[in-house]
Amino acid sequence: MNKAMLSVGIIFLSIMALVLINVISSYQSGTDVDYYLVKDVANAAIEDAIDATYYTATGLYRMDKEKFVESFLLRFADNVSLNNRNYTIGFYGLSEVPPAVSIKVNSNTVLSFNGEQMDIETTYSAIGEASNTKDTYVSSRLADPEDEFGKPYCNQEQFKENDPLCKKK
Repeated sequence: MNKAMLSVGIIFLSIMALVLINVISSYQSGTDVDYYLVKDVANAAIEDAIDATYYTATGLYRMDKEKFVESFLLRFADNVSLNNRNYTIGFYGLSEVPPAVSIKVNSNTVLSFNGEQMDIETTYSAIGEASNTKDTYVSSRLADPEDEFGKPYCNQEQFKENDPLCKKK
């Protein structure tokens, strides 16, 4: 009887250890998956939201906030598996010039203590930057004062006089 109970105890403890290892690894891999998902989706959404007309007019990168949020939510929804998690997404510190975002994503896990769900909180901050350091074609065109490339076109007289960005003809 003593050896039988010892065998049952060892089997019970090994099952508990396997369950605990499975839960901890699920929690840890969920954290990694959420972080890389938020990182990749945020960087892609920043690239989608860059305003090309503003860049050609001023030479500065500008991100449209609404387009960023829309692109982020669409890309995030396409890439998550909603079978076992609920996500709460918060956008903090959206800046248009320079393009910068701070995002916080909470996701529920299978863990619960005292009847409360454990959440994985992922926070990510990003600043949009150019992938290439210098474009020789654009630089040469912008350096030429006679070239109208990159200069705003103003067709109303009131803007020509008051706006320093408008080229005076």
